[in-house]
Amino acid sequence: MMVLVLSGVLVLTLAGCACVWWAARGGPRWTRAVSTATLAAGELARRASRYDRNPSGGED
Repeated sequence: MMVLVLSGVLVLTLAGCACVWWAARGGPRWTRAVSTATLAAGELARRASRYDRNPSGGED
């Protein structure tokens, strides 16, 4: 079951990266929407990772 969940996350990640690439090259409107969501999720993950390394919650 866990393999299926991780495979699904991998597929969504790769699809999001493909949409970012396609939208940067002038793809359809829906790719721009998906790429915006993908970039926002990546930024949230980066910030969460930063706060995990710095327990005080301040910026690096």
